Amino acid sequence: MTAISVLDLVPVRSDQTTADALAATLALARVADEVGARRYWVAEHHNMPAVAATNAPLLMSLVAAATSRVRVGSGGVMLPNHSPLVVAEQVALLEAAFPGRVDVGIGRAPGSDPVTSHLLRRGSTGDGVDTFDADVAALAALVRPDGVQVRVGSSTYPLRATPRAVSAPQLWLLGSSSYSAQLAGRLGLPYVFAHHFAGRGTDEAVALYRETFVPSETLAEPRTIAVANVAVAPTAQEAHRLALPQVRTMWRLRSGTTLEPQELVEDAEAAPLPASADDALGALTSSWIIGDPAQAAEQVRELARRLGTDEIMVQPVAGATRGTPADRAPAREQTLRLLAEALA
Repeated sequence: MTAISVLDLVPVRSDQTTADALAATLALARVADEVGARRYWVAEHHNMPAVAATNAPLLMSLVAAATSRVRVGSGGVMLPNHSPLVVAEQVALLEAAFPGRVDVGIGRAPGSDPVTSHLLRRGSTGDGVDTFDADVAALAALVRPDGVQVRVGSSTYPLRATPRAVSAPQLWLLGSSSYSAQLAGRLGLPYVFAHHFAGRGTDEAVALYRETFVPSETLAEPRTIAVANVAVAPTAQEAHRLALPQVRTMWRLRSGTTLEPQELVEDAEAAPLPASADDALGALTSSWIIGDPAQAAEQVRELARRLGTDEIMVQPVAGATRGTPADRAPAREQTLRLLAEALA
């Protein structure tokens, strides 16, 4: 059976506060736990009106405390924004509190606009790409229970993310390019491809990852997951209707239009995009999984078969209609319930 996991950007709708969006995320996480999802990952984005996922480790702690079985993780921590030691300390504490349930997905994108990135990186003019390989390797070493030995002059200095750890979180590398695929393979890390964002090059990147994979202490064979945008409803027509606000948000992002909190379905329907956007929207959504339960389950299975994986990570993109409780996301919850039932 194909397992599902969840990626949550903690979307903020036009009828929500940040507190409402967080409450809706925790409710969705409990549904994921209930239906047997394997993982629940949260993202890192900054200064975006429609996204409340700014601090992945903090969100991970909230999700872990609200659930009992599902693995919690980052999808991902944007490592150039942070010191590897700080990230290691954060996730080591989470692993100590929730042993065997913590994943750390690592990416190198800024996750923000240039001004915010400049502030996040304390005025650094670099983008962190030149040191990314070394930073990933440093993080992988720092999260081990025995830490690392740092050479200082003629002496060695023991450095641990947390004292007396008995287990370590699982490190994953995220990406949407051949660079990330090759780095994950070379370091012997499991690999997550951003199929939901890139849409193209998935098969080639996964194949390259497998070709370049070198077994490591933590992973003997290649392991990969693809992320897909998914909206499921009792009918395909309703699923497409519910996906409309996310489609419009992505169109704004790609076209450089001002971003706003995510619209309600009725508001999106009342203000159609220009006809010139049709081709761009078709290309944008061609890799999305939108349909009734049977259709969506078959598309998930087919994607898993293509990539040779037993797990697909879904980003539930079904929007909300007018009158929806502000602290819930019923259509996103429905997507998980219907998809899990159809896959079972």
